[in-house]
Amino acid sequence: MNGGPRGVDVDADRTLLSVLRDDLNLTGAKFGCGEGQCAACTVLVNGVATKSCLTKVGAVEGKRIVTIEGLAPEGKLHPVQQAFLDADAMQCGYCIPGMILGAVALLGRNPNPNDAEIVIGMNGHICRCGTYPRVMRAIRALAGNGGRA
Repeated sequence: MNGGPRGVDVDADRTLLSVLRDDLNLTGAKFGCGEGQCAACTVLVNGVATKSCLTKVGAVEGKRIVTIEGLAPEGKLHPVQQAFLDADAMQCGYCIPGMILGAVALLGRNPNPNDAEIVIGMNGHICRCGTYPRVMRAIRALAGNGGRA
């Protein structure tokens, strides 16, 4: 978890989101719809964007999990976080942790996405504030270098 081993003694049928928030005090992943439709709860599991509200904690045992709190372990913003900041892609901020992790996963599997690929890759991330053009600008700024500065 976030670069180091982390163990919890919990029921394997609980959601990853509830364990992150309630047991590990990692509140970056948000409870939005609870049905996997908004992606506010997105975390990375072995580099794949995963909706933690639908994922049973038992299913991720032994896997590498990264939450927004672990994206910049040395205190320096991850390039995707910096790009979102530079593009002013945050308004209320509720959806942003999930969007940032979704963008990290997108750029990890496709380091040079075109606009259509960005839209498809970020599909399902709901932003009530409507910052989609700025999110596109942030991801576009990193296209070609895989999300690395």
